[in-house]
Amino acid sequence: MSVQQTVIAPVNASASKEDRSAKIAVTVFPLIILAALVLGLLLPVQTAPLVKGVNYALMVIMFGMGLTLTAPDFAVIARRPWPILVGVLMQYLIMPLAAVVVVWAFRLDPALAVGVILVGCAPGGTASNVVSYLAKGDVALSVAMTSVSTLLSPIVTPLLTKLFADTYMPVDAPAMAKSILMIVVIPVVAGLLVRKFAPRFVTALLPVLPWISVIGISYAVLGLVGASAPRIMTGGLLVLAVVIVHNGIGLLLGYFAAKGLKVGERAARTTAIEVGMQNSGLAAGLGAQYFTPEAAVPGAIFSVWHNVSGSILAAYFQRRPVED
Repeated sequence: MSVQQTVIAPVNASASKEDRSAKIAVTVFPLIILAALVLGLLLPVQTAPLVKGVNYALMVIMFGMGLTLTAPDFAVIARRPWPILVGVLMQYLIMPLAAVVVVWAFRLDPALAVGVILVGCAPGGTASNVVSYLAKGDVALSVAMTSVSTLLSPIVTPLLTKLFADTYMPVDAPAMAKSILMIVVIPVVAGLLVRKFAPRFVTALLPVLPWISVIGISYAVLGLVGASAPRIMTGGLLVLAVVIVHNGIGLLLGYFAAKGLKVGERAARTTAIEVGMQNSGLAAGLGAQYFTPEAAVPGAIFSVWHNVSGSILAAYFQRRPVED
């Protein structure tokens, strides 16, 4: 979860500033999140109270995502339904099932198991748009996939979480759906409306939005890690291993599944990134709200790792020519 960017190529000074700002933000984002994680571990008493504001921070991030979206972003859905359908289906199929397998393989305790499943059932992370751009993927397609999976999340995420996590801890799917609606969908729609009725204001604000996302997710990680610091100190390496495997499965299967369905190289790169990079901030927030602080730990660590792995994958793809 984190930084939004929807511009394929800068066409004016404002777009260029937004483009540079987003790329810089994504580059330093893992370092900032890592610093927040360390600070939360070192100062748990001081940072744990911040967990009360995590959902508000997520609302600000999703409002920022809405500000970046335009009508052409949604027009892509009508023009290219097949690759979007493939991407969204892979998003909500591969990652939840991979979460179940990883939880079983690592024999996680119930709270951590629920946290991993929440990450798997979450919509795509907004940082995926920038990573797709850097990986020479299809940015317009990435934006459309993220938007569709996000708008579907109030229905799909609670249902999948109920299906896969209820055996570990009770899942209140209706309440979770309401929370996702409030945290995700309403802020995104509000951002869309502000962009429609105050376009000049939003254009001036666009270069700052990636940094607002960085600050928001850093705040969330700080509070979530502070609240669950003892558990991280005793089992953090195990959770990190789980996160790396889970994320890797999503990236690999997302790419090869898309190639098998003949969507083209750019779309396959984008699908891999969309599937592997999750809105882990949302997963962490839901874990803390509906379960225990420990259930937020996988989402908090995933927020750091998927940006690292995404950057590595983007660097790899940059060196490989696009064949389609």
